[in-house]
Amino acid sequence: MPTDNDIAFPKLSDRDIAALRPRGTPRRVVVGELLFKEGDPDFSFYVVLAGAVEIIDSSHDEPRVVAVHECGDFTGDVDMLSGRVALVSARVAKDGEVLVLERAALRRVVSELPELGEILLKAFLMRRTMLLDQGFEGIKIIGSRYSPDAHALIEFAMRNDVPHTFLDLESDPQAESLLRTMGVATSATPVVIGRDGRWVSNPTVSQLARYVGVERRIDTDEVFDLIIVGAGPAGLAASVYGASEGLRTLVIDGVAAGGQAGTSSRIENYVGFPAGITGGELARNAALQAQKFGAELSVPRTVKALGIMGGDRVVTLDDGTKLHARALLVASGIEYKRLDVPRMSEFEGAGVYYAATDMEARMCAGEEAVVVGGGNSAGQAAVYLARRARRVHVVIRGNDLGKSMSRYLVDRVDGLENVTVHRGRVVSGLEGEKHRITGVRLSRVDADSGDGGDEITVGARALFIFIGAVPHTGWLRGCVALDDKGFVLTGPAIEASSLVAESWRLVKRAPYFLETSLPGVFAAGDARSGSVKRVASAVGEGAMAVSFVHAHLGTTV
Repeated sequence: MPTDNDIAFPKLSDRDIAALRPRGTPRRVVVGELLFKEGDPDFSFYVVLAGAVEIIDSSHDEPRVVAVHECGDFTGDVDMLSGRVALVSARVAKDGEVLVLERAALRRVVSELPELGEILLKAFLMRRTMLLDQGFEGIKIIGSRYSPDAHALIEFAMRNDVPHTFLDLESDPQAESLLRTMGVATSATPVVIGRDGRWVSNPTVSQLARYVGVERRIDTDEVFDLIIVGAGPAGLAASVYGASEGLRTLVIDGVAAGGQAGTSSRIENYVGFPAGITGGELARNAALQAQKFGAELSVPRTVKALGIMGGDRVVTLDDGTKLHARALLVASGIEYKRLDVPRMSEFEGAGVYYAATDMEARMCAGEEAVVVGGGNSAGQAAVYLARRARRVHVVIRGNDLGKSMSRYLVDRVDGLENVTVHRGRVVSGLEGEKHRITGVRLSRVDADSGDGGDEITVGARALFIFIGAVPHTGWLRGCVALDDKGFVLTGPAIEASSLVAESWRLVKRAPYFLETSLPGVFAAGDARSGSVKRVASAVGEGAMAVSFVHAHLGTTV
């Protein structure tokens, strides 16, 4: 069985190199020459034909060599396909020759030469894992675990695989020491320190994305074949099928690849993964697969409106940027409803959360936590949090936990000694305590039978809400038909009165099954009215939508 090192650093055969030569350019190199350096946004893929190239990690006080590539070896990791900046540097250690492939050429190799592509992809993924395991230090985020602003930054970094270290002012003495050295008050946190030593106080998520090289420029002069709004399971599936079938595809999302599913601690009922898979792993693999075929993924991008200009579908972002496409897929998903409880907004991000990832689970270590909701997401969260929390309290309005939750999760929740299910109750009140940095943090959750009786009180610093859902479709109002709850109507569900516009007379057909009331605009996944709220269903709809996109484009060429 091959070791991790064998997977990360395979030798290319003479046959592999012969297949790469027509796609690249040979170049002589000399000792000390930098092929690329950390922070470079556009760097190439190098195959060593003679000599040696060393890979240098400069994230510590002293640079260190983490790998040496010799004849038959190659440079690169997952950032070669994602288009992000380089995390390490490559320097020639011995005079020789390299074969240079630009990023676009490498993508074609991975797509057109599947056996060689599999070797490269496995190596790229393993190298990133090994680099992080070896202590690679990315950016530092200094702040309080109870700060909504710090929480947003950490969530973005975690979900977008940005290497980072969180220094918690609540528990890490080094955090206070660093702030004093920098002359920064705790009130100015969160602070992000880059690997070059520069720091910025309380950046927005967009500013952080630019700071670490995640945010990519989109060519606003280009007309894409397909723009996908939302990078959840439906959007990612559509991006894989669209890009692999030759459509110029752009995926945009407000946070990261994965959507709500991307925050799941473990998905155990998705076909093909008998041991289960985390939402993060599923999102990471799908995004890499889409990028392998040439799809572009751009985050964080928030959509403000949809319109028509000539024959194009036009998406307007919140910064005023306008993006043009021949077809558009709405895969913007849902978000969990807020509880109608006094002071709720005051504690959001400071004790009230809508996902239970590793970040939140660490915050609950040794504490009591409350989970509200009776669906699968609530069940998964309760099981996951129970590994670290002293006790998890599950609050459900009804009396039957199995009404909306899968049986395997019900059995698991019932079998955990440190999980208590409170049936027939709703959260009725929240209390907090003063905090030196955030002003306030959650300290108590009250729940009763709904009429003020049978009340319980939990001294909890974390409340997780998984009740119902509302769609991310506000940007579509007045443009496509929605149902009374805001979900997108498609195909036969669209009323005839919505199909009398000139645009339908021009295409001379009825809407396809996943098409909205606006020709060329489709919907898939949780945002679609009548969809089954499951990962497998969303993936299926995303893939199916691409076939309808092809059919539409075929009638409008």
